Amino acid sequence: MPDDRIRRIRPDDVEAAVGLVYDLAEYERAPDECHLTPAQLREALFGEAPKLFGHVAEVDGEIVGFAVWFLNYSTWRGVHGIYLEDLYVRASHRGSGLGKALLAALAAECVANGYARLEWSVLDWNPATEFYKALGAVPMDEWTVNRLTDAPLQALAAQA
Repeated sequence: MPDDRIRRIRPDDVEAAVGLVYDLAEYERAPDECHLTPAQLREALFGEAPKLFGHVAEVDGEIVGFAVWFLNYSTWRGVHGIYLEDLYVRASHRGSGLGKALLAALAAECVANGYARLEWSVLDWNPATEFYKALGAVPMDEWTVNRLTDAPLQALAAQA
């Protein structure tokens, strides 16, 4: 049975979601790296051709958690999957089942749409790692995430 505290994000949730993104950046010890604006998130979620999707956790009319995700594709499986970009629940609401309910909503999206995978990255020090393992998530320890940003991204693009 779906958890009635979880629903798809709506345009009027954007301000609260941005606030939670900044809370997440603080939690992940990187507050200076977060530059998201409400206009950016609104466009990504609700623009002409959205490529980003989200769910929120709402308790007593307040947005206290969110999950933001997009589609990826597995050439090995031959179908799409969901990549969970961010999942965050305010500290005051952790342990209430909201994190699990957000993940369950994304798992339901996968099943309903024939997607093969639900994937995400988690910092090694994050205590949620044990929670994810308890759900059956398998750490992909043999894989290393690589990222190009800023000057190196620009330099490589210049070689195209």
